[in-house]
Amino acid sequence: MPRGTARPSPSWRRRTALALVVVLLLAAGAGVASLLSDTLGLTSEAADVPQEGPQAAPVRAAIAPPRLDVIAFAPGSTRVVAAATALADALDDAGAPRPSLVAATDLFAAVSGKAAVTVHADALTDTGPEAYRITADAAGQRLDAATTGGAATALRVLADRVRSGRAVFPDAEDGVVVTPRLATRLVDTGAVGFDDDPARFAAGDDYTLNTDVVGSAVLPDAPYVDAAAVEEIAAQFRDLVDHSLALGYNGVVVPGFLEYVTFRDVGDGHEVYPVGDTHPERAEAMVEAFGPVWRYAYDQGMKVYFSTDMLAVSPPLARYLESHGDGVEDPASWTVYQAGLRELFAAMPFADGLMVRVGEGGSAYAMEGWDYSSELAVTTPAAVRTMLRAFLEVAGDADRDVIFRSWTVGVGPVGDLHTNPDSYDAVLGDLDDPHLVVSTKYVAGDFYSHLPLNATLERGPQRRIVELQARREFEGLGSLPNDLGAVTQEALQRFLAANPQVEGVWTWTQIGGPLYAGPRSLYLRDGFWQLYDLNAYVAGRLALDPTTEPGEATADWVRQTFSADPETVRALGEAFALSRAAISDGLYLGPYADRSVKALGLEPPPMMWIFEWDLVTGDSASLDSIYAISRGRLDEAVAEGERATRTVARMRTLVEGTDAATWRDAGLRTRLLDTLAYEEDLFRTLAAYRATFLRHVQWLDTGSERARTAWHAARERYEAARAEHVARYADDLDLPAYSFTPADLGSERADRDPGMALLARGLLVLVLLVVAAALTLRRRSVPGLTAVRALLVGVVAPWRLRDVPAPSRTDRVAVWLFPALLLVASRAVLTWFAAPAHLLVTLGAWVLFALAARLLVRGRDPYALWAAIGGVAILRTVVLLLALARRGPGRYWFLFWTDPDARTAYVTLAFAAFCWLFVATWLVLRHGYGLRVTGATGRLLVALGVPLVVLGGLVAVIGLEQALTVWNDQMALLPWGLSRILGITVYLGIPTWLPAAAAALGAALAAAGGVLLLAGRHGRAAVR
Repeated sequence: MPRGTARPSPSWRRRTALALVVVLLLAAGAGVASLLSDTLGLTSEAADVPQEGPQAAPVRAAIAPPRLDVIAFAPGSTRVVAAATALADALDDAGAPRPSLVAATDLFAAVSGKAAVTVHADALTDTGPEAYRITADAAGQRLDAATTGGAATALRVLADRVRSGRAVFPDAEDGVVVTPRLATRLVDTGAVGFDDDPARFAAGDDYTLNTDVVGSAVLPDAPYVDAAAVEEIAAQFRDLVDHSLALGYNGVVVPGFLEYVTFRDVGDGHEVYPVGDTHPERAEAMVEAFGPVWRYAYDQGMKVYFSTDMLAVSPPLARYLESHGDGVEDPASWTVYQAGLRELFAAMPFADGLMVRVGEGGSAYAMEGWDYSSELAVTTPAAVRTMLRAFLEVAGDADRDVIFRSWTVGVGPVGDLHTNPDSYDAVLGDLDDPHLVVSTKYVAGDFYSHLPLNATLERGPQRRIVELQARREFEGLGSLPNDLGAVTQEALQRFLAANPQVEGVWTWTQIGGPLYAGPRSLYLRDGFWQLYDLNAYVAGRLALDPTTEPGEATADWVRQTFSADPETVRALGEAFALSRAAISDGLYLGPYADRSVKALGLEPPPMMWIFEWDLVTGDSASLDSIYAISRGRLDEAVAEGERATRTVARMRTLVEGTDAATWRDAGLRTRLLDTLAYEEDLFRTLAAYRATFLRHVQWLDTGSERARTAWHAARERYEAARAEHVARYADDLDLPAYSFTPADLGSERADRDPGMALLARGLLVLVLLVVAAALTLRRRSVPGLTAVRALLVGVVAPWRLRDVPAPSRTDRVAVWLFPALLLVASRAVLTWFAAPAHLLVTLGAWVLFALAARLLVRGRDPYALWAAIGGVAILRTVVLLLALARRGPGRYWFLFWTDPDARTAYVTLAFAAFCWLFVATWLVLRHGYGLRVTGATGRLLVALGVPLVVLGGLVAVIGLEQALTVWNDQMALLPWGLSRILGITVYLGIPTWLPAAAAALGAALAAAGGVLLLAGRHGRAAVR
């Protein structure tokens, strides 16, 4: 150092170092805040939502069908016979003479002198396989078709026209070749095989998603299959096939794959299932029992596809995979599945292919008592492509198709494959194979309204199928009138215009969502399934001819299902045309739903306030975000709910105005009126609830007394409406009450916000008064105030704690009791006094750290240590109380979810204050107790490791998913339904090993601290 230059004093160096530490802590806090903002990332932009404008068809009189004496066809085609029978049945039902069916080689001789339809299959060339032409001739009508399948399609179209009261042989089609616009028209298996026991539906909380149709026939031991149950399933399946053919469909997707496979072609035949394993015997029994069941669809002219999730596993197969191949990106891992697919095609030779889904799966989809399950494992582009290439190799050899569903739930690198064109191109862009078909939901998301049409359906060289859902799972699970004809037409016309590879539809008549948590409505079997049969019918008509006027198709369905009376058809057509507006206004908040939203790295659905199905949420993340996005159109959002109720009332008036005598079944009229009364009651309750939470959050945001008054008034309406809704429909299996449990959890906490704000202010005043008294009376010996002054020193200058005045007995208690009480009280306020799980973890961490540190200075006076830890606890508490003081925990979380600036400021200060705990503890150990660097550091590391080990281990034992569920149920921060559907960890992508990793980290820190203590034990300062 140059002569004459003063050396910096130790105090100056200490202040400089501490200032640097503070800056670093604040910088770290800002970094954490930045990462948190990136994670939460609430953004929104206007979405290109289809503008639906359904129109009712004008009144028209039914056209009497022409007289037909005979339908003649060449012998040998079961499909043509079935279709001709359908036409004869339709004529008979319409009051016309029933024609006779004649199979003859000389058709003209067979119909001589009679009004006839003569069917000539294989008479058209250079057309599609379902092409047909109907031409008037001397015998009546000549039906020429490219194949027997085309002839059957034509006959069923004629039958539909008869049932609809339309012209059966319109002049415009005379002699014109007609080809169905979409060659592939698939349905699911409907409610085939599903349990219809009322007790299964009574609880209303069975959110399992398994759709296996064979469950009722499965036995645990040989013969493995219940023959009587198989026949019952077969009868239901025949009904489904016959009805679907009448609606214009020509294919069915049957769940199943592994249960039909023995893997006896793998290795020596026992590599997957070892000798003595019963899986092969079970699979053979399943093939023998169910092969003929599914073959019925093929015999009637339908394509049959089996479907499975991937990875599909059984316990022995999972063990085999662990020792073969190097994961799902390795082709060697798929050879076993290739063998299984070859075996399936051999065992079920009528199968047209396999449908595969990789984007959803897990325990929620497993059948109870069945050890076949699925795993979300194929989550990277490389894995998807490897899997598809493996399956396509088998499909090519067998001339079958592989239908790949692009649906994903946001898990893994392919999590947005379903909606992101770039991801679609990255995964499938150049994967062009004639046997590959990609099936995609028609909207950019799940089956909600207020979503853009799916842009990925407009690209790619692959053959494409558009997925539709008749029983809208998120819009009442099929219990509400919901005519989707207009939006279905808009979607199909757009995709067909944009992508020539679009060749089909897949209509879900029953699947999607929980099967037993909603109404007891099973397609073609139980409940008011006719409501969503409308959508299946109209979708089938539009798949045949997308130019069909949806309102006319709805009117035709009404004639076939409810009434042929023109005025009744008109009234019901108008009611169904209003149904979409009612659904849109009643179940969605337009200002939010019409925007594309991103949060938590995900794309929340447009109906976040009902998450999902019938769970009306009360979580702050959803409701605060909805308000923030709707803030500029709040009155509009509230008014929509009231408008929905008026719309349903108008629908009910229209139905009430119909004459019951004109209905085919007066009981259906009663059901429809009961349904509309239920919908009106539901929407009235939801309207009151939306006003309640929107006005509450408006008060949190603005503090407006007007908003608070509106909130309280809406809450009273909601509580009355909810009580009436639950009392009226809680035990109704057909029209079950919505679940308002999550909403009430949130509402109860909202009601406490004003009181919590007052408590937070009171605690702040208490702290200020105590601190002021301690500073004002610092020259007096007042019991307890000396401890307060020590706490202040502990937070701002912990190295000086060895110089504080000697404490009294009262001070020794007050130095830890005062901050402990503040910690408990402030965290209780933060949790509305309703979340003991949160208190256990947060307060437990403080207690474990403090006790560990205390034990590590045993034999020494703990007063200085308590002052340092307690001082920081008070600092951290004051930061929290300042955030709670304005309008309670509700505003705290509102700002956390929606205001990046406020969140950044708070997290920066709170994180820095929390980390100051470790700095202060080290300083008091180092300077207050005179320990060497190794001794102070070792003790700090051990104290830091203890809460990580204990709490991390506790959560690991409980299970992270279960722990998060309990915590979230009490805090109401995330949708209550998350843990009951996919699971919080799955939905948010939280690794379940985190608690164990935290415990391991804690153990490592404690071990490192122990090493330091052992290394420096001989050099400790003997300070007593």
